Amino acid sequence: MMHEMHLFEEPFDLIAQGKKTVEVRLYDDKRKKVSIGDAIVFKRLPDNVEEIRCEVVGLSMFRSFRDLFQAFEASRFGHPSTITIDEQIARMRDVYSEEAEKANGVLGIHIRRI
Repeated sequence: MMHEMHLFEEPFDLIAQGKKTVEVRLYDDKRKKVSIGDAIVFKRLPDNVEEIRCEVVGLSMFRSFRDLFQAFEASRFGHPSTITIDEQIARMRDVYSEEAEKANGVLGIHIRRI
């Protein structure tokens, strides 16, 4: 199955450079349809013209961003090794509310460029 997701410039570039191998999303109805072996087309915001194609090579479901970020090295998310878990969570709050996190849980989508 093919999925389409949108990314801001920084995470898009990190995936393009091979520095980000786990994309973080809410485990909402749309993401519950993602399976290992599926393809994802990431489109760069704001114009959605530039795109990167990736294969889903793994899925990690957690109750919270904290649990997810504690499970993997910061570099897997394209973050510097000096970043704290609280700083990683703060970045996610720019996109997802705490209420949405609690209602859905979170998903780490392990990806490989194709």
